[in-house]
Order: sequence, then C-alpha cells, then structure tokens
Amino acid sequence: MRKAFLSTCAAALLVGATSTAFAATNPFEDVPADHWAYDAIAQLAADGVIEGYGDGTYRGDQEITRFEMAQMVARAMAKGGGNKALLDKLAAEFADELNQLGVRVAALEKKVDNVKFTGTVRYRYITSRVNAEGVMTRTSDQYLTLRLEPSMKINEHWTGHARIDYNSDMDTAANVTGADRIAGAEPGICVERIWAQGDYGDLHILLGKLPYITNIDGGMVYDDNVAGGQITFGNKVKATLTAGRSNAFVSAGANPNFNPVFDPTKPADEQYLQGTTGSYQAIEIYNDRADKWTWGVGFHRWANQSLLQWDAMASAINIWDAGLGYKFNKNLSINGAYAWTNSPKGEAAHGAQPEEALAATAKRAWSIELDYKGADPADKGSWGAFVAYRDLGSWAVIMPTYDAMGPSNKGVEMGVDYVFAKNVMGTVKYFFGKEVEDDIGGEAPLGDVYTFFTELNFFF
Repeated sequence: MRKAFLSTCAAALLVGATSTAFAATNPFEDVPADHWAYDAIAQLAADGVIEGYGDGTYRGDQEITRFEMAQMVARAMAKGGGNKALLDKLAAEFADELNQLGVRVAALEKKVDNVKFTGTVRYRYITSRVNAEGVMTRTSDQYLTLRLEPSMKINEHWTGHARIDYNSDMDTAANVTGADRIAGAEPGICVERIWAQGDYGDLHILLGKLPYITNIDGGMVYDDNVAGGQITFGNKVKATLTAGRSNAFVSAGANPNFNPVFDPTKPADEQYLQGTTGSYQAIEIYNDRADKWTWGVGFHRWANQSLLQWDAMASAINIWDAGLGYKFNKNLSINGAYAWTNSPKGEAAHGAQPEEALAATAKRAWSIELDYKGADPADKGSWGAFVAYRDLGSWAVIMPTYDAMGPSNKGVEMGVDYVFAKNVMGTVKYFFGKEVEDDIGGEAPLGDVYTFFTELNFFF
C-alpha cells in the first residue's frame, strides 16, 4: 500500500472522523505547505491519528503495511464522531488486523491520551569574576542536566505534573544522591516538583510542590517552588493567591545552615543551600499578559521568626512590588518592575540590637528590560535578544529568576537566544556591574562583578 493512498484516506478521515477546523501546524519537514493533503496530515497529526517517523518526517512515498494502516484506523475510531459510515467501511476492510490489535490498541490509546512526557537535555557553562580592591576572584563551572516533565490526565478538569532533574558536575563527573543534593550538594537526582492542577474555565487550582514565578515583575521577586497551594482566577484582570512553605530566601543568612552568597556558577535552583524553610504567602493582581499595556501589583511575605530575628530583628519580611510593561509591536517590548520592604531593621549579632543599620539600597529592587523578538524552539533560525539594567537589594527579593546576576548586585544584563535546529536552542548572557551596599558602615569592600553565562538546550 502506498502512502499516496494513505494521504487520500487521511483527508477522508479528517472530514469524516473529526470536527476540528484546519488550524494545526504540520509537524513533518517533508510535507510542503502547498501540498494538497497538508491540512489533512497536519490535523491528523495533531489528533494523534498519525505519528510519522522519529526524525520528524512523514515519508509520503514510502510503502506502509496493512497493520500500520489498521493502527491509524483504530486511533481514528477511538476519537469517535464524524462520518461513521466511512469508518465502518475502513473497519470492514481491515477487520482481521483490527481484531489482532484488539485490546492492545485500546490500552495503548489510553496510555497515550493520559500520560505525556516532555523534557530537556541541557549543558550549562558559567564563569564569573569579582574585582574588589584590586583583588580578582574568578570562578567557573559546567553542568549537564537531564530534565523529565511528565503530565498525567486525571479527568476532564484535573491533571498531574512533575519535574525530575538529574544533574552531573562536568568538572568532576560526580553524581550524588537526591538527599545530598537537597542538602546543598551540587549534582544529583531529585523530584523537583510534583503537583495536581485543576482547570475550571478562568479558575485554576494548583496543589502540591508547585512552580511559581511572579507574574507582574517577570520573576524579579520570586522564581522557585512552593510546597502548598495556589489559586488563579479572573479573565482580563486576574488574581493569583499563593500560600505554603518555601526553602529559599537568599538574604536569610545568619543561620549557619544557610549560605546567602550568590554563586553565578550554579544553576538557578542550586545557587543557595536549601537548609532553611519559611512560610510564604503572596497575592498578585494583574491584567492579561497579552495586552498592549501590562500592569500589576503584589505583596509577598516570607516568615521564619527565629532565623529573621537573629539576622534582621524582624519576624517576617514583607515585600511590595509593582510592574508595568508596553508592547510597541509584535517584536519589541519594554518591561519595568520595582519592589521594596521596610521589614528588616539591621544586621544583628546573635539576636541582640542591630550592630549596623541596613542601607536603603538593601531594601529596594528594580529592573527595566527591553526585549526584541523571541526564540521559538520549534522554529529553526528564530532568535530573541534583551538588554536590562537591574538593581537588586538583598532584602527586596526572595529568589530572583536571573541567570547571570543575583541579589546584592546592580548593573547591565544582556542576552541572546538562537535556535540552531528544531528543538535545539543556545543561550548566551553577560552581566557587568557592581555589588550593592547592604549596610551602613560595613567593612566589606564592594567589588566589580562580571558574569558570562552560556547554555545549550535540546528539547524533546
């Protein structure tokens, strides 16, 4: 049987077995957009009726077996609806093959519909220099990460999600246990996130160890996990309420089990030892991110009284933030954010009165970023670039998202993404600036900071 016949059947099946309009993107490289069956093949691929080959081709001139055709008919029948008479004729033609497939095909369809895997193979190299009083300190490191992200359909409203990371230190080839990694070791394997998500129209519910990146400031205040729950509701104006436990506040540093020093050689979720846990609550109110003008306001509270009383003479850190953005056209946009806190009173010695007052720069953070275009991993040759100026006071952010800089730094960050081939994207970022004054009268010299960040991602 020739694939030319299959293309004819595909068009007929699409009209007869599905009701979806021609809107899908054809995933096969060897099917030109002007081919008569382009839309039919694209829609059948989107519906899961045809799969093509592992190299992204359809091979329309290659022979297929009756068994392969019967599998496609079985998938189309599982979709239901449409031209039942046509499907009955095809079922009669391939009756023997369908009987042989039987329960095996039904079970396969159930698994394909309910569980899907995506993921990334990532290589990352980062080098940083700090020049303080003429003394240059240089650090560099490289990592290889395998990331698996399964999603499981529970019912029409609920899905299950997870993220599993396996990290390897490329310098030492070391692999350690997940327990060691959670305690602060660099490489290893860990279930980073696992949560259930319920979607009811404009209402979205997340429960478990869930990901959260602040909406209104693009992750300037928070980009990490929360063990708890989150609710988002609204249409044009939305609200997100988050509550749970968080084991990351980069400035909570007096506790000897916590390392507050930003290390740009580490991936974003490994920059700080995760030995301190606090309660975290947040509320954000913002408009649709697709609007020409975007805006939002938020409030964040991170509390660990024994730790903060020791370090900052406070029972909790309360952070307010606001964001504003504007899209000039489909390629060019600008976004700004500002955050501030009045909670910490000063650096304390063993819970006594503050030894030194905190500088105003430690209690506020701001960022302004210009973005041009954007890289799409599925689109070979696409690219995007940004340039930003950021000033991140250490007490005004909890876990910022930036790859090349962290709290207690200010300066220029810029970067470029480029898609070399389908699902293969490279990233280069560079930061140059200075350390931010954290306290008044501190003895530690402020240095110049330079960080070069590179990353290569293979998506699947």
